[in-house]
Amino acid sequence: MDRFKTILILFLSVVLHIGTITAQIRLPQLIRDSMVLQRNTTLKLWGWASPGEKIKIRFNGKSVNTSAGRDGKWNAALPAMKPGGPFEMQLTGKNSIILKDILIGDVWLCSGQSNMVHQMGIHNITYAEDIANANFLEIRQFLVPTTTSLSGPREDVPQGRWKWANPEDVRDFSAVAYFFARHIYNTYHIPVGIINSSVGGTPIEAWTSAEGLKEFSSLTAIIKKNQDTTYVAGLKRAARTVVVKNDEPDKGLSAPVKWFDTAYVAKGWRNINIPGYWEDQGIRDLDGVVWYRKEVIVPASMTGKPGRLFMGRIVDADVVYVNGKQIGSTAYMYPQRRYSVPPDALKPGKNLIVVRVQNNSGKGGFVPDKPYYLDAEGQKLDLKGDWLYKVGQVYRPVSRRSQPLGISEQNQPTALYNAMIAPFCNYPIKGVLWYQGESNIGNGHEYEKLLPALIKDWRARFSSPGLPFYYVQLPNFGDASYLPGESGSAVVREAALKTLKVPNTGMAVTIDLGEWNDIHPDNKKDVGDRLALLARHFTYGEKDLVYSGPLYRSSEIQGNKVLISFTNTGSGLISIDGEELSEFAVAGADKKFVWARARIVGDKVEVWSDEVPNPKYVRYAWADNPVQPNLYNFEKLPASPFRTGE
Repeated sequence: MDRFKTILILFLSVVLHIGTITAQIRLPQLIRDSMVLQRNTTLKLWGWASPGEKIKIRFNGKSVNTSAGRDGKWNAALPAMKPGGPFEMQLTGKNSIILKDILIGDVWLCSGQSNMVHQMGIHNITYAEDIANANFLEIRQFLVPTTTSLSGPREDVPQGRWKWANPEDVRDFSAVAYFFARHIYNTYHIPVGIINSSVGGTPIEAWTSAEGLKEFSSLTAIIKKNQDTTYVAGLKRAARTVVVKNDEPDKGLSAPVKWFDTAYVAKGWRNINIPGYWEDQGIRDLDGVVWYRKEVIVPASMTGKPGRLFMGRIVDADVVYVNGKQIGSTAYMYPQRRYSVPPDALKPGKNLIVVRVQNNSGKGGFVPDKPYYLDAEGQKLDLKGDWLYKVGQVYRPVSRRSQPLGISEQNQPTALYNAMIAPFCNYPIKGVLWYQGESNIGNGHEYEKLLPALIKDWRARFSSPGLPFYYVQLPNFGDASYLPGESGSAVVREAALKTLKVPNTGMAVTIDLGEWNDIHPDNKKDVGDRLALLARHFTYGEKDLVYSGPLYRSSEIQGNKVLISFTNTGSGLISIDGEELSEFAVAGADKKFVWARARIVGDKVEVWSDEVPNPKYVRYAWADNPVQPNLYNFEKLPASPFRTGE
């Protein structure tokens, strides 16, 4: 036994010795060629090497020596530097690494959910010229890949590289972040780096660390439970066993001649209108697959050349065929359908377009008020109107009580912070841009605590107590409400408004930039520009710049009227459309709101209604999608929705 122990010890010693000899400097993914480093602050660098390995770093005329600890980790700090570049950085230990094309400028962490994710390429119709004209070598983005961790903070992200804003690579830039960066760069001509760490459909608690959530007992209990790998693995296995059985296969794909084939003879099909949902056109509560077909006459002038097929938005998934050939598909409801049509796909005269639509729940079909047309080099063929439809498959309702719940890791507390923020908290940044909240509409009142908690948490994690934090208040979305009522979106907007009490924060109001039928509105430029106004005023010191629309400050009851005071009135209050102020509602002690009249009185707004002789509460633009909120300042920045009292 003693001899065995001696051999084992010798073996381990040899392995460790070999490891020590062969180990070399390794850097995190973020520290690499073409990175942007934060100006005017101590530059922190870190990585891994052999235990005790000595490392020398040379950069921009400065050098620093460090060594790895027993755990193989090393840290170094270079003095603050002015903006400029490109520079090279050399790291020398047992190996040598040379990093090239490094810039020094301002680095902004851009995070949140899908409206921060949405890339320029998704909005390539609206911003075609912006993409084509992108030529900003000093605007760069590092895209953090989507990944999660329930067990705790990770040391690095799986992959990634810095890319500069050219017509090809800018397509992968966050649109909001790009327009922000372009605005800042064109104003100050300082290199701008974007760290884009965002994931669609995620709640704020997923982006907050365990330390940041310690005051939320229900969330800390979930965090602790999720750290049990056996428990999580069991949930995943259970979720995989769920199979939704359908009564029959899709008839359109199982028929001898498939329904998209030009040889198929359509029998028993019915009329339906596009755009529109099938539940609104005579089909009751159908989840499943519905096929659409339309024969269109294409002029010879549109054939033999590449085209685009615009099919708006489809709920939920679709496959599109032109003359029997598949030209595109999308697996979920949110993207706009913009499919390329090959030059040989169309022929002069009659052409067949077939769309297979799959809907899993709720209303299925084609979202209204979106583009539906065929385009070939500027010639357009309208596709709205009558189509034919036939049901291919009906999904059998399944009781959710009988289904294991499974787990969505990206929605779990701390999961995204651990994997997509924690790995680079040593990297100095100028500030944070945050666009999120849609996934927290169901717990808007808690969001009032969660957003300040995230800000406090990230400032602690980045060791920057005054780190600027600028965020987007949710835009208008959903069906218009023509009567005063309650709104989950309004509560989240109010939480954002109240968070302005936190020092060094700013809020971009976007109540005028949304779309009723698209949770991902196309207008991303104005969002980025409004965030840039906040940064210009607060971070870059343009104290006289009007950076926001009117924000509610206080109210005073004067007889049968309520006088509302605002901050950020700029050069004065206006009705942006010249009409009487709209979207104001008033209530007495019973909180039964009715529409009110309102008028501008100097830098205040006077609100009243003959139906409420003793007013106590006022609301403005308090709806998911207020019809026509028109209170602005002269700088054409909209007032934030608000309510007095609660």
